[in-house]
Amino acid sequence: MLIDYHLHTARCGHASGTMDQYIDAARQRGITELGFADHIPMYWLPPEKRDPEIAMQEEELGEYIQEVCFLQKLNPDLGIRLGLEVDYIPGCEAAANKIISELPLDYVLGSVHYLGEWGFDNPLYVEKYNDYDLFELYMQYFDTLCGAAKSGMFDIIAHPDLIKKFNHRPQDELTPLYKKVAYVFADSGVCVEVNTAGLRVPAREIYPAKKMLSLLCKYGVPVTMGSDAHHPNQVGRGLKKALELIKEVGYKEVAVFQNRKRIFYKL
Repeated sequence: MLIDYHLHTARCGHASGTMDQYIDAARQRGITELGFADHIPMYWLPPEKRDPEIAMQEEELGEYIQEVCFLQKLNPDLGIRLGLEVDYIPGCEAAANKIISELPLDYVLGSVHYLGEWGFDNPLYVEKYNDYDLFELYMQYFDTLCGAAKSGMFDIIAHPDLIKKFNHRPQDELTPLYKKVAYVFADSGVCVEVNTAGLRVPAREIYPAKKMLSLLCKYGVPVTMGSDAHHPNQVGRGLKKALELIKEVGYKEVAVFQNRKRIFYKL
């Protein structure tokens, strides 16, 4: 079973193609269940400071919901799910929850793209990595990721080691950090996303790393998949490799979602 639960739309300002084109691509590539999970409006900033090239505008959110619901009815033979990628911003949980709770979502992807005001995965600001001790930076990132899991807002934690995107990696052993994340994820009841976008960036590695995914499996954290497609030609890219990795580390089933309820399919 091939699942792609991480598809973006042109509304986010840094993706292209129509939603119909994404669906057509999914059909061609044998995707059995797909989910749109575009970026939530930048709820933690005042409207005048929100960047239209990073996330959809507030007035576009309703249109996004309506279009996905329309496409679900138009394609009853295909499992199309309504998701949303929500940035975890410590201290702004109430504002995020207010938006999430009012929407008919199938699942919520939680992600960490910011450490303080630094969008660390934005290539415009990659030089800032030079300002950090990398192990301390990774600790800060994973602590924030654990905060996202503990918040209770999310069904799935997306690209859980995104901090490696530009291949800035500490020399230190990361296993203790991975173990902490695995314990917190298991205790919080979240699902982890195996995200293939890491293959398309300097890291050249699926998110999460094999060692991290092995520990998540060992601790009983459920798993699902996504391509993080920002163009129809990226839909499903790398998912067969992701599925091989999921099986290799010991998973026997993958999770899908409907109405924010988790369902398992055996591999």
